[in-house]
Amino acid sequence: METALALTIGVLVAAAAYLLLARDLPRALLGFVLLGTGANLAILAAGRVGTMAPPLVASGAEALAAGAANPLPQALVLTAIVIGFGLAAFALVLVMRAHAEFGTACAEDMDEAERPDEVPATARPALAPAAARKEAA
Repeated sequence: METALALTIGVLVAAAAYLLLARDLPRALLGFVLLGTGANLAILAAGRVGTMAPPLVASGAEALAAGAANPLPQALVLTAIVIGFGLAAFALVLVMRAHAEFGTACAEDMDEAERPDEVPATARPALAPAAARKEAA
């Protein structure tokens, strides 16, 4: 069981790395989601894998039984799932807005801030050096 889980985590992280290197924003977002899933599985695997007693404290006892599952990784993974879903939804909205604004989902085509030669004339004085602004005034 542990070997299959380790292989699954490795495949998820490798696929995430491949997708994060893509220039296409939806693929990068999918890679981000896969990386979060791989991290969640790694945290869950750290809390021991297998059939164990549920993490419930018996009445009158002060601690968990010796063979009980560790509840902390489970709580961390549940929290990470909720946060990851919210972050993925927010990033998806950003990708959709960027596609609507620039007409493409490719990161290389969204470089308007890096091209000062195509900046409108009204914005040029703000981008010019201080000496050039004094001469223009």
